[in-house]
Amino acid sequence: MNRVYLDHAATTPLRSEALDAMLPFLRGDFANPSSPHSSGQRVRAALDEAREKTAAAIGAKPSEIVFTGSGSEADCQAIFGIMDAQRERGKHFITSAIEHHAILHAADALRARGARVTILPVDGEGTVDKRALREALDDDAVLVSIMHGNNEIGTLQPIAELAAIAHEGGALMHSDGVQTVGHVPLDVKQLGVDALSLSGHKFEGPKGAGALYLRKGVACTPLIFGGGQESGFRAGTENVAGIVGLATALDLAGREIDDTAPRIARLRDRLIDGILATVPASAVNGSRTARLPNNANLRFDDIEGQTVVIALDQEGFETSTGSACTSGSLEPSHVLTALGLEPVTARGSVRFSLGRSTTDDSIERLLLLVPGIIQRLRSLSGVLLAQAPGVAGGAG
Repeated sequence: MNRVYLDHAATTPLRSEALDAMLPFLRGDFANPSSPHSSGQRVRAALDEAREKTAAAIGAKPSEIVFTGSGSEADCQAIFGIMDAQRERGKHFITSAIEHHAILHAADALRARGARVTILPVDGEGTVDKRALREALDDDAVLVSIMHGNNEIGTLQPIAELAAIAHEGGALMHSDGVQTVGHVPLDVKQLGVDALSLSGHKFEGPKGAGALYLRKGVACTPLIFGGGQESGFRAGTENVAGIVGLATALDLAGREIDDTAPRIARLRDRLIDGILATVPASAVNGSRTARLPNNANLRFDDIEGQTVVIALDQEGFETSTGSACTSGSLEPSHVLTALGLEPVTARGSVRFSLGRSTTDDSIERLLLLVPGIIQRLRSLSGVLLAQAPGVAGGAG
């Protein structure tokens, strides 16, 4: 069976060019980039080149890039670092109800440390309420953190507008760009953000390598102390192989984006339109227009999304119900309930996330399978319900 991978929002395959770029730093060029000898300086040159590539891909300066171990670390570095460095200004942190748990759990930790946290609502498509942001800003507000593209439902936020509102209110602006960097054209200066997080394994780079854009002049306390690596923002010997792989994958993604993003968006729309046309009582979660090109999140009434994922897996299609970080949870997605969906409705959702390897043929084959799978699962669900004690027609 030829398996079809449709869970690229969770992680992507490591592209061959990135692996090839990494291998020398896992073998012969193993030296510490902080060492003064020739071997160390050769590795330092590769690290500097990777920083330049990463910066160029998002419209930043090389000195504004801090390499981290993941997107979650980059999020936490921005949030805790900026809030701590700006503590004399205030203790108010503002974010949204549909953020990744790296942000929301950081917000919980800030609250436990005495900070005031405001969680902004979203509308039925997952767009942050701009008026609510204006109303939340006060003299105590230090940082606003709103994700650029949602990892579950794919909705893109108007970050440039939100950043302008934050700045008008005297606050700094961070955005989690983990799902958008490498997938949509992005320039940090045009977005107007003061900090932005990214993660290599979301655009066919390696796991364990991320980065934080930190605008020059923004005060930020490090999370990890020790040596003076990463301009003092992140101590510890750099993961050179991972960083080189990240930069290589990001550079290639940027060069290809004008071709790949429209093609993947076309397949996304074919998948969404095809399912809506052939599966009764189905709907899209998130915006149809302001949406990540690779994300199709659909919900099906009267069944559990997890059962759809299992049935599709048995047919060779690998999907998910949402964030990989919360897979196995019995609770409905916090993102979907924030849209106003009832828990039972939210649990009927499935995320199909496409990638560079996704083909027209795989989408067409999927569209032939889905209606029958949904019909079968709904029939089984009805039988189980009818047999349940206390239900008419059941055992009593």
